Amino acid sequence: MLGTIVNTGAVLAGTAAGLLLKKGIPERFSDSIVKTLGLATLVLGFGGVMAEMLKADSKGSLSTQNVMLLILSLVAGAVVGELIDIDKWLNRLGAWLQRRFKSKNGSFAEGFVTASLIYCVGAMAIVGSLQDGLAGDPTILYEKSILDGVMSVLLASTLGVGVAFSAVVVFGYQGLITLCALMLRPFLTAVVLAQMSMVGSALIICIGLNLLKVTKIKTANLIPAAFMPIIYMIVTNLCTK
Repeated sequence: MLGTIVNTGAVLAGTAAGLLLKKGIPERFSDSIVKTLGLATLVLGFGGVMAEMLKADSKGSLSTQNVMLLILSLVAGAVVGELIDIDKWLNRLGAWLQRRFKSKNGSFAEGFVTASLIYCVGAMAIVGSLQDGLAGDPTILYEKSILDGVMSVLLASTLGVGVAFSAVVVFGYQGLITLCALMLRPFLTAVVLAQMSMVGSALIICIGLNLLKVTKIKTANLIPAAFMPIIYMIVTNLCTK
């Protein structure tokens, strides 16, 4: 859990710095920062997907792999997520926190939900938490902490104090994955981890599109998709026996 604890602290520290900067940033700069974050998030997401989907053969020719797995994972994850309606509960939690702490910031819930998704749906959150639980190696989460800390400064400076409360979601989400890692050990091959990273990167693309206001995707409802490669592998193994 050390990696998750450090990650949580980085989010809080970054948020504090962002709130200190908030008063000195004109609105037009805030809008540009959010759009830039959206663009950067898109690039990271596409890069993660392509890294796992495109493979070069000995002749240097590119071929695609795991395309059907990606589609099936996203569709199945969307169905599960919609049944649970994770997006609704996450937004309700944000609204409750806003009332509980009597915040007048209109973007409180948006900051909470956006930050929670950015910090939790990526490949580093899932793979890093699993690595921390399986091998006691928090290196990936340490690296993620630096990125999340910087992101928290930018998000808090534009979306406000709601970003700070995403630290609770980070702690609970990554901590749960870390604690469950030992139970999942038999299924977590290198191939499955790579597939989970690919699907997680696809979810990052959704966040980027939302930040750019191109569309409004309920990314939270797609979170189960990142864990579908585990189920796919289990079903495949059962069918081949």
